[in-house]
Amino acid sequence: MASYEQLGELLEPTSTVLLTVECQQGVVGPDSALPDLAGEARSSGALGNIARLVSAAHDSGVQVIHAVAERRPDGRGAGRNARLFRAAERLPVQQLPGTTAVRVAAPIEVTEEDIVVRRLHGLSPVHGTEVDALLRNLGCRTLIITGVSVNVAIPNAVFDAVNLGYTALVPRDAIAGVPSDYTPAMIRNTLALVATVATTDEVLGCLKRPHRRV
Repeated sequence: MASYEQLGELLEPTSTVLLTVECQQGVVGPDSALPDLAGEARSSGALGNIARLVSAAHDSGVQVIHAVAERRPDGRGAGRNARLFRAAERLPVQQLPGTTAVRVAAPIEVTEEDIVVRRLHGLSPVHGTEVDALLRNLGCRTLIITGVSVNVAIPNAVFDAVNLGYTALVPRDAIAGVPSDYTPAMIRNTLALVATVATTDEVLGCLKRPHRRV
């Protein structure tokens, strides 16, 4: 666990970006294609904590990027080389471009300054998307990773960020997966080995310091 001073050094607003992963209505909303995951994201408080972090990022000048997963109606470009992809084809709610399902879910607020990155393939919100290039252009050194799921996309994002040279920071109560006891196990046994792990309140305490993006 990083000290407050260490977190403060990592969370310099001009070199920090907050990433939300698949926090879209068709995943964590009330009409989710994955109701168990949506229920966990809400009941655990993770979705509310993500909203708090996004709000603080807006106030402190930290750039926010929302990573959204989509699927074309005809499935073109989507992978079929994993059971997860094939199962997605049969889900009752499809993450189709332009639909409500791929809008960022409440209570997370999206502003004009936020960047929304949409992907049609793969498991990671970072690898194979625009995210890495955007982070470099933004001067990012620390990437705060939030969202779902701890089962797949969150560890992918953390590993990719670390492999690309960023410092990954994971607020432990702003990520979710299923079953509920899987998240703390993943944090303890995997994510904590490669990322800085903190709480939402600890991150908020650093983001609310009095400095702004120039």
